[in-house]
Amino acid sequence: MTDIDVDEFARLFTRFLERMQVAGTSRPARENLRDRLRDHLGVEPEQVPVVASAYPSYDLPNVQRAVEAWFDSYEVLGLAGANRAHHSLGELLELADYDRFGVGAVDYQRLPIDVDEELDCVAFGFYLGVRGVDRYVALLRAANPQYGRMNVDLEILAAEKAAGDRFLEALPDLIREHNVFRGKVVSFEGHEFERGTGPFRLYRRPGITRADVVLPDGVLERVERAVIGIAEQRETLLAARQHLRRGVLLYGPPGTGKTHTVRYLQSRLPDFTVVLLAGTSIQYISQACSLARVLQPAIVVLEDCDLVAEARDLHGMGNPLLFQVLNEMDGLAADADVAFVLTTNRADLLEPALAQRPGRVDLAVEVPLPDEQGRARLLRLYGPDLDLTPEVVDEVVEQSAGTTASFMKELVRRTVLLAAEADEPPGDPHIRAATAELLSARDLLTRRLLGANAGPSGHATTTDPGVDTAPGPMPGVYKGLIR
Repeated sequence: MTDIDVDEFARLFTRFLERMQVAGTSRPARENLRDRLRDHLGVEPEQVPVVASAYPSYDLPNVQRAVEAWFDSYEVLGLAGANRAHHSLGELLELADYDRFGVGAVDYQRLPIDVDEELDCVAFGFYLGVRGVDRYVALLRAANPQYGRMNVDLEILAAEKAAGDRFLEALPDLIREHNVFRGKVVSFEGHEFERGTGPFRLYRRPGITRADVVLPDGVLERVERAVIGIAEQRETLLAARQHLRRGVLLYGPPGTGKTHTVRYLQSRLPDFTVVLLAGTSIQYISQACSLARVLQPAIVVLEDCDLVAEARDLHGMGNPLLFQVLNEMDGLAADADVAFVLTTNRADLLEPALAQRPGRVDLAVEVPLPDEQGRARLLRLYGPDLDLTPEVVDEVVEQSAGTTASFMKELVRRTVLLAAEADEPPGDPHIRAATAELLSARDLLTRRLLGANAGPSGHATTTDPGVDTAPGPMPGVYKGLIR
């Protein structure tokens, strides 16, 4: 006996046991599923072909909205009976003849579609729909990774297969048109049970103005031109047969404002869908690019790319994840209005990979430590209510040489705290005390965490033997990346 014969025997024997169990169990009469579907379709449901398709787990709200948009009218039925999720639509119809399953309540799954908004999605239900003269039955099931179902599944019955094919062919455009994530800020999350993505996490779009970004003259302008300028000149560039896809790398010491700059870009492009990936979540780059392609214009943000510069995929095989990122970037069409913004504290780790994959990054911009003018601006930005004399501002700016924007932000907070403890309005004595406290030898680790151990050049200046003083990439290391 072959393995196929054994599998077929096991399947038939399982059906036999199920039917015997049904025959010996008394339960209230339920409306027969098969009869209900036959009355709707006008034909025997098992005599028409089933067409099916699968979609990513996070797309359940979008598939549901697309299905409902296709129909002129519809109703939704549920199914009563144990283990229904383990059977195909054809098997459900066959078992319905033996009262194994019957019409019941619809299963719903509440999913977030915005920061403060949720949608009740059909997790298991039959759509009995009508479009023109065509009548359909569509079984929609949510993903259930706990039981091995990784995708959203849609199975369609129609009196004619051509009608079912038309339905499936129209769905991608309908999903794109009615997508609930368009223009949202989202990130991919791993699933707790299996490999693959779980639900999206949604974020409020930042409200950062240009005045909130403190960078040396010319730095922000270069970033704006590459990301925002191309978006604003989209039609002109396409008419001139120029590509829209672009990649920008922001590099520099921790705490200098790379992430803040990215948040500003999100604020300036409110119609763009933003996909955030950070650290090891960059493994979802393929899904992120797919989503960006559907929902363009879009920004894909890859934070801390150096964390995966040498990391492999989940199997520990193949190219480093960073190479996969660069390949996915190159796989998008030239006219795709998608901007990739990468950030890193260790550009020296990225440079070899970027050199081997030229053309993915169009612009590499250093976000340096703030100079004197920048530190003074940061002090005014973070502490507009501080009552400081010009002499003390100059004093603090001079003493804080080599620190980061994060240091200045904490300095203002510490100043306010010291003033509150003294029950006084924050002013000169409090910021002097806060500066002395943060720069004191006993707070060495705090200084390092806030970037105060770095000198004006961005390199470590401490003489502690336990601190890595290796310099970062030399200026001009990215000259070959600009195309």
